[in-house]
Amino acid sequence: MTVALDPAVRELLARSAPMEAPSAPPTAAELRASFAASWPRPTAVEPVASVREHQVPGRDGAVRVKVYLPDAAGPVPAFVWIHGGGWTIGSIDENEVASRAVCVAAGVAVVAVDYRLAPEHPFPAAPADCYAVVEWLASGGAGPSVDGTRIAVGGESAGGNLSTVVSMMSRDRGGPPISAQVLVCPVYGHPDDGFASYRDFAEGFGMTAGAMRFFFDQYVTEPAQLDDPYLLPLRANDLTGLPPALVMTAEYDVLRDEGEEFARRLGEVVPVEFTRYDGQIHGFYGLYTDLPASPRSHAQAAAYLRGVFSRG
Repeated sequence: MTVALDPAVRELLARSAPMEAPSAPPTAAELRASFAASWPRPTAVEPVASVREHQVPGRDGAVRVKVYLPDAAGPVPAFVWIHGGGWTIGSIDENEVASRAVCVAAGVAVVAVDYRLAPEHPFPAAPADCYAVVEWLASGGAGPSVDGTRIAVGGESAGGNLSTVVSMMSRDRGGPPISAQVLVCPVYGHPDDGFASYRDFAEGFGMTAGAMRFFFDQYVTEPAQLDDPYLLPLRANDLTGLPPALVMTAEYDVLRDEGEEFARRLGEVVPVEFTRYDGQIHGFYGLYTDLPASPRSHAQAAAYLRGVFSRG
């Protein structure tokens, strides 16, 4: 049953331009500048004990990360946070509110990753950067305040995609163990996969089907890559060995159905906690933090992480 749009979402959409595919291909700099100018900057952020930036050695150069530490005694678990933006736009700065909220409420070090963006750095640059950060944490790179043996990963949209891809890489390579995934409106399929949400919410709800096609055009350089589970996890034949997950979707989102299909499949092999945020649109978690649903989703993510790390 469809629930009416949250009144706060309806107001947001009324005053916002939709995330449409450009009529002519912009440069990466133009697209990122437009996004940076349009996202709603928070008026206040929650204080944390400290915020430090690091340059993490990656396969093709340094990866910038920002580490948010809570006021807690002893080393705390790490939560690697991977921002969204269709692998093409966005940065760790847009997730400042969510990163701080989860850091404080869960008592974890939030490690936000500024991975390389397409089209300058197409697949597989982004997952390589994110995996390098997980390896860096496991080796103690963040220092004695962060427990590199207790790592969870999470992200929104393309960041949810990359979180699961990193989990697959760790599983397949015998890499650092990952305790859990927090996956918000994740990208797991392609616009041509036939999911009804791509038809029902193609336009008028912020993220559009056209915008997603544009993002895929930036990230993918060869059609054969669309069959690679490291690009689209729904292509995987085997999900065993992946970490348990919290999956959150938005009712009015082109990506809703693929996220829920992945949650169903993953739930066949590991514990999955799933929530559809009724009346919400793409970006309710990390981007549109003035929406009433946003702090509720941060609290859910924090509670999930507390439960994960209290068990081990």
